[in-house]
Amino acid sequence: MTVETQSDWLSGIRPYVEKAPLAAFFLGVSSGFPYAMIGATLTTRLAQDGIDKKTITAFTLAFLVYNLKPLWAWVVDGVRLPLIGHLGQRVSWLLLAGVLVMAAVANLALVDPATDIGATVVAAILVGFAGATFDIVIDAYRIEQLEPYQLGVGSGMTQYGWRIGSVVAGALALVLASRVGWEGAYLACAAFALPAMITGLVLGEPTRHRAPTQKRGASELLASIIGPFTEFFQRNGAVIVLVFILIHKIGDTLGQIVLRLLLNDLGFTNDEIAIYDVGVGFWAYLIGIFVGGAIYARIGMKQSVLWSLILMAVSNASFGLLAGAGHSNWGLAGAIGFENFASGIGGVTVVAYFAALCDLRYTASQYALISAASSVVGRLLTATTAGAMVEQFGYVTFYWITTIVALPGVFLFWWMIRSGLVDQAIGDAGVTVSKEDALPES
Repeated sequence: MTVETQSDWLSGIRPYVEKAPLAAFFLGVSSGFPYAMIGATLTTRLAQDGIDKKTITAFTLAFLVYNLKPLWAWVVDGVRLPLIGHLGQRVSWLLLAGVLVMAAVANLALVDPATDIGATVVAAILVGFAGATFDIVIDAYRIEQLEPYQLGVGSGMTQYGWRIGSVVAGALALVLASRVGWEGAYLACAAFALPAMITGLVLGEPTRHRAPTQKRGASELLASIIGPFTEFFQRNGAVIVLVFILIHKIGDTLGQIVLRLLLNDLGFTNDEIAIYDVGVGFWAYLIGIFVGGAIYARIGMKQSVLWSLILMAVSNASFGLLAGAGHSNWGLAGAIGFENFASGIGGVTVVAYFAALCDLRYTASQYALISAASSVVGRLLTATTAGAMVEQFGYVTFYWITTIVALPGVFLFWWMIRSGLVDQAIGDAGVTVSKEDALPES
């Protein structure tokens, strides 16, 4: 290896070991685990307790709390907490939100779905609310801790952390549930809130944080709430972009929420699910993130987003093939591996596109709004139709339907490229950080 080659290699690695991107990784770990607790993990728990499919998929409504988080994000920004507020606006809220998440997960651990499904619903919603609040604080802390040149690397590190937090917590819950019961499993997983809390205490208040205005008039408060909306909808093609944001993830959301039901009905054990989800899906996702970054750099934002949308749509069909094949470890490995690989690519390219949509004056607010809107339709349809569709059509037909449902998002984005709307609706974050189809970071 020449000195020049070694220097290029080290310069490529260095951004990943800087303080702020490493902090983004640990923040991502804590951000991911509450989602797993009310997602696939709770689905498996309810299925094993004999709850019917329609009721299980209705629990997806707990995720809707994440879609509502822009409604109270201003509280996290503007309200100074008593007693611990001297630690800083972000650090104090990080600690409070972390404690709320741990308490909510512990509460979910102690309810019994078989005897009180109503209490389980409330407990799941509380986890969703606490997890969404945690996300608000984590996103703000991460953005303000990262310097502009670190935003791309920081986003990737956050995704790595999120995946590790969600997958490892979910797998740990499955393994522990088979040995010590679901209560002990959930209580153990509550500790995944600690990495973000410790990160805040070690690093302190973000260097780029601006102290909130302690006294606000009604007009200033109203402007801070509606400003991100009005700015976005003044752009060319904003409504079309919003439609894309709303529909692009419907097929993926529908397919994923019933995945654990499929695996349970096919006779896969908790240990088998944990092994293949972590041993195959986890690594496939990490590889997908790397490949997503590579194709984003090579072919640009627009084409990389389009190809990732195609891959994510096709990946749903792999579970239809698994459903037709029956209990097959090789089939499970292939389906989970392909789906996670495609999701990893999309997790880089689509998220980069959403970041480029932001106006730099409203980055946190607009990104929260965009990320919330990106899954709300899929979650509503999942909660109201997914279980019934599986019971009516069976798993094979259901997964082919989810593949077809994903296609309108693919074709809409292709048309947006051809018509120039992708460029016209981009925010100044996209122009400043990544000029037309350039790298997210120079």
